[in-house]
Amino acid sequence: MSAPAPLPASDSTPAAPVPGAARHSWLEDAQALFTASLFISLGFGLLSQAHLLSGGTAGLALLLTRLTPFTFGQLFVALNLPFFWLAVRQMGWAFTLKTFAAIGAVSLGADRLHLVLAFSRVEPLYAAVMGGSSIGVGLLILFRHQACLGGLNVLAIWLQERRGLRAGLFQLVVDALVVVASLFVVPLATIVLSVIGSVALNMVLAVNHRPGRYLGT
Repeated sequence: MSAPAPLPASDSTPAAPVPGAARHSWLEDAQALFTASLFISLGFGLLSQAHLLSGGTAGLALLLTRLTPFTFGQLFVALNLPFFWLAVRQMGWAFTLKTFAAIGAVSLGADRLHLVLAFSRVEPLYAAVMGGSSIGVGLLILFRHQACLGGLNVLAIWLQERRGLRAGLFQLVVDALVVVASLFVVPLATIVLSVIGSVALNMVLAVNHRPGRYLGT
């Protein structure tokens, strides 16, 4: 099988380690996972407060909170569990353990955000831009420490490596399906604002997540 094409810089996937780059210590990784989880849980908290959605596994979890009695955190963990072994096989134990630690921290942080922060009023447009940007910053930190938010990101990488299907295309199709499903549950205005949030998130990654710019692993 021919080598897969490289992932676009804006994909929600971490870049491969750069040969010869200085490695992060376990303490640096732990601090990064903690900080990233704070940014991401705040971002999802803003989106949830404004009743907005997102893409990928997180978007599906946000959508299901409207249809089930479960919280975002519970659904996010449950949706990611089937991908655990695939992550181990595809990315290795170190990547998988850091990724699932981040998933657990984000889920806990999002569900417990109300204990430390109360929203009395949030403009939906601000929630979309700030929420998406916060998630983007958190993902950028995770990527630089060889982790991600698991789920469909891992499946996208596996499909590209084993089946030759571009990860970016797969994620785009999944996000489109989430949007289509959302049309039956939320107003069109909510979809538009959610897309704005996704654009804000991906702009953070597109501008900052580029091969060769960061050499830590």
